[in-house]
Amino acid sequence: MRVVVQRSGPARVEVDGEIVGQIGKGLVLLVGVSRDDTEADAVYLADKIVGLRIFPDAEGKLNHDVREARGSILSISQFTLYGDARKGRRPSYADAAPPDMAVELYNRLNTLLRERNVHVETGQFRAMMQVYLVNDGPVTLLLDSKKTF
Repeated sequence: MRVVVQRSGPARVEVDGEIVGQIGKGLVLLVGVSRDDTEADAVYLADKIVGLRIFPDAEGKLNHDVREARGSILSISQFTLYGDARKGRRPSYADAAPPDMAVELYNRLNTLLRERNVHVETGQFRAMMQVYLVNDGPVTLLLDSKKTF
């Protein structure tokens, strides 16, 4: 699994002009699932995401995680994170998980995040979405469960 993690101020996701998920501050996650991913990838990423110390403490040092910062998570499925654009001009999505597998692991990741005491809002799987966020910092990280060392 790949996740783009963005520290954010207010953020929301809309489908057909309707807000389907929104947070005040916290993390916006763009989540991609590959054909090779399993439950272990979701567990690894849930632990990594909630433990990231990327929020400032009283002295301005990045010492707090999303829970300590009293933040929330806006999680959005993003199969294009597995787009391969090395050849030609049209990316191949052959490495992306098929939709039934992807939705299962995407939902599992969100459940695991909630089990770690974080409020999680989501986009709508397989929908055309508009994502609005205030990238705070900006602080943006790319996590990949297959690159753990």
